[in-house]
Amino acid sequence: MKHLQWFPGHMTAAMRMMEENLKAVDGVIIVLDGRAPFSSVNRKLDGLFKDKKVLYVLNKCDLIEKKDANFAVARFREEGKAAIAVSALDKRTVDALYDAIFTLLSDKIERNKAKGVFRPMRIMVAGIPNTGKSTVINALSGGKKTQTGNKAGVTRGKQWVRLKELELLDTPGTMPPAFDDQSGAKHLAYIGSMNDANIDFNDLAFELLTELSVKYPELLKARYGLENLGEPLEIMNAVCIRRGFLLKGGEFDYDRMSAAVIDDFRKGRIGKIFLD
Repeated sequence: MKHLQWFPGHMTAAMRMMEENLKAVDGVIIVLDGRAPFSSVNRKLDGLFKDKKVLYVLNKCDLIEKKDANFAVARFREEGKAAIAVSALDKRTVDALYDAIFTLLSDKIERNKAKGVFRPMRIMVAGIPNTGKSTVINALSGGKKTQTGNKAGVTRGKQWVRLKELELLDTPGTMPPAFDDQSGAKHLAYIGSMNDANIDFNDLAFELLTELSVKYPELLKARYGLENLGEPLEIMNAVCIRRGFLLKGGEFDYDRMSAAVIDDFRKGRIGKIFLD
């Protein structure tokens, strides 16, 4: 598979915008994809926010096992980082997130009270594309306040969402300018954080099936009705046959098969999968 990289020009402008707005916020939420939380950490953002209180929010944790969510959160906390696992679709975890935000900023809130200042806490919400930043904001606000979509790059400009006790700044998804770790880059491509138009889906499906056949062979077998798993190309061929993805003359339709497998993974149909 060719080297994966995606850093369009608008991301440079987005990074600049975030830097310019840092003085206006009390803290930062960095939203990660729970299926690939370590891969979806943008180290450029870590550097940008080094002087702010930061909460790492592992979103989409309904798509992974609880033990994997607990493992990932523990890893972040071992590094001295505040972290919480949530599903923006689960009100209980959203309520816990709300509480975690105020715990993170408790010192600032108490200092404000001592000065007689009572105002909403201002939080910047950042992360790589398609981790669910806008969905998390909508969940916290109890309604659809920001534009969301299951593809990378939906949010292009900043959006303030004002609640009673919080003001949330939604920002565009930003990727690292370069990837030293292509394994992590593949994970981001699997979850849809890169622009699909720039990716060969046949190659991506091959890589995904290669990884899942090692980590989650039983889930693959169950999803596609396979008794055995061979080499990745053999799995692709078997899925084509099982799903009827065939061209005239009986040739395998790898384009349809690849799109179906990647969509199955992204929507959790294969099962609960933790990539990192």
